[in-house]
Amino acid sequence: MDKARERWPDAAGTELHQGDALAYLGETSTVFDAVFSVFGVAWFTDPGALLPAVHANLKPGGVFAFSQRPPVEGCYGCQASYIPRGPDEDPAIVKRWDYEPEIWCSLLKEYGFPQATATVLPAPRAGHAHHGHAPGPRRTGRPGPAGPSRQRPPRGRSGRRSGR
Repeated sequence: MDKARERWPDAAGTELHQGDALAYLGETSTVFDAVFSVFGVAWFTDPGALLPAVHANLKPGGVFAFSQRPPVEGCYGCQASYIPRGPDEDPAIVKRWDYEPEIWCSLLKEYGFPQATATVLPAPRAGHAHHGHAPGPRRTGRPGPAGPSRQRPPRGRSGRRSGR
């Protein structure tokens, strides 16, 4: 939060919030022009819960843009992510949702984003600084095999898929 305030001190009308994005979207009455997730909530939250929440908080024609690392070929859906911590601590284990771009587009369309597109960007070249990532799912290499390992996420808590 301090870095954001430092970087954009004069951003008129900007509000910064820290917390669980899914909870925030469920509690706020704010309607957004755009929602962005850069290696964040769109990667670490069940799409069956997140996509309806984002859609409900976007103005008609609003934009939901996100980025993530490419999935490991053959490993799709909910995966474990091990995040290193201190030398005397076990890694933090969190869930992440990995899909190929065409599966993300299908999910987005299912949950009310009819104009969904995915742009795959090449990894930055070695030795070149990069200061951000374009929105949209990213992957490198060839698409993985079709079949059960590329299945859709389970239905939301209510047992139904929802969307507007």
